[in-house]
Amino acid sequence: MTSAPTARNPDEATVPASISRGGLLSEPLRLPNGKVLRNRLAKAAMSETLASYDNHPTPELVELYRRWAASGLALLITGNVMIDRRALGEPGNVAIEDETDLPMLQRWARAATDQGAAIWVQLNHPGKQSPKGLNHENVAPSAIPFGADLAAFFDTPREVTTAEIEDVIQRFGRSAEICKKAGFSGVQIHGAHGYLVNQFLSPHHNRRTDKWGGSIENRRRFVLAVYEEIRKNVGRDFPVAIKLNSADFQRGGFSEEEAMETVVALDEAGVDLIEISGGTYESPAMSGVVTKPQKATSAAREAYFLEFAEKVRGLVKTPLMVTGGFRTAAGIEAALRSGALDMIGLARLLAIDPDAPAALLRGQDSSERVRPILTGIKKIDRMGIMEISWYAQQLKRIANGGNPRPNESAFFAFLRAVAASGWGTFRTRRLRA
Repeated sequence: MTSAPTARNPDEATVPASISRGGLLSEPLRLPNGKVLRNRLAKAAMSETLASYDNHPTPELVELYRRWAASGLALLITGNVMIDRRALGEPGNVAIEDETDLPMLQRWARAATDQGAAIWVQLNHPGKQSPKGLNHENVAPSAIPFGADLAAFFDTPREVTTAEIEDVIQRFGRSAEICKKAGFSGVQIHGAHGYLVNQFLSPHHNRRTDKWGGSIENRRRFVLAVYEEIRKNVGRDFPVAIKLNSADFQRGGFSEEEAMETVVALDEAGVDLIEISGGTYESPAMSGVVTKPQKATSAAREAYFLEFAEKVRGLVKTPLMVTGGFRTAAGIEAALRSGALDMIGLARLLAIDPDAPAALLRGQDSSERVRPILTGIKKIDRMGIMEISWYAQQLKRIANGGNPRPNESAFFAFLRAVAASGWGTFRTRRLRA
């Protein structure tokens, strides 16, 4: 991917003067639509759960993203913004259905853009992956229950109707249009980690016999329709990205071969950036759970999904972003030198060290290290939702003007998360009644 020229325009913001530039990480990146990101470092999506229980954005989100933008990041991708208030992934999700929250959305966008960073809204529908009791009901491509480990936490979904599929597609487009009006720099479709778009792609979750299921061509019809609807609503000059699983790491799920075909289809459709991830709540590879033996050379290179990026690099021209596993400035620089990817995504590190990008852009390592978040209870530790809850509590501290607690007990954090989820579910249902 060719670096952007040094001439500046409104789309070519610079890193704060206090952060010296050096190495490939500091080079700007021009997207296919001409927009320019000021360097190669992105904050990947994490679920903040900082909205009100009736799903409106809050000043805490503004503060959190202002703190991150000040670190020198080129791109900040929000976490889990829902397109339908009736279909939430967890209590405290922002939902964008109309322009009711436009003033607060504008403040949220400016928290990043006023500091020269781009901010993209991650748009999502949870499908079946929503805890019991939160929504009136959950829908999915097919009525497939969760496995034994998670069946106690998630209801078996109802198979979505054809009319409902069309409604969801239109909602993605409408939400994206509002994001553009609010001043956000772009949007990202969440097509990974077991949510609805990923469910349509997966032969395990999608067992339909109509045009939305069966062959991989039919199963990816939904994600391509979502992309086209968004593009129709926002135009060609507004970045539209996607987060996509390299594989589900689940028996009968979305495979690496199918993922490669889908990446090519999205490239041909004109998507502006593809972020590569992997796994679901049932098989949380995105949290660093190793699902198959790794070669020593792969582990040494830090990134979980770099090998997949290398395989598709020669097939597509769309910029690729890899998130997960990066630990050091040297590892990041080596990944960029390999040519397999164009953007580095950081997530969990930014929850325990929100100022880490400033160090990395100077070629220095963060003083913090991401570690496994374990309660010691195997059934709990196998759930991807466990780590999400722990990190969400760190984000809340930053959003309230404080600092994270990297050594916080996983067990007590889990207990707080269970209590907060129960209360949040109750309040959300009451407010929507």
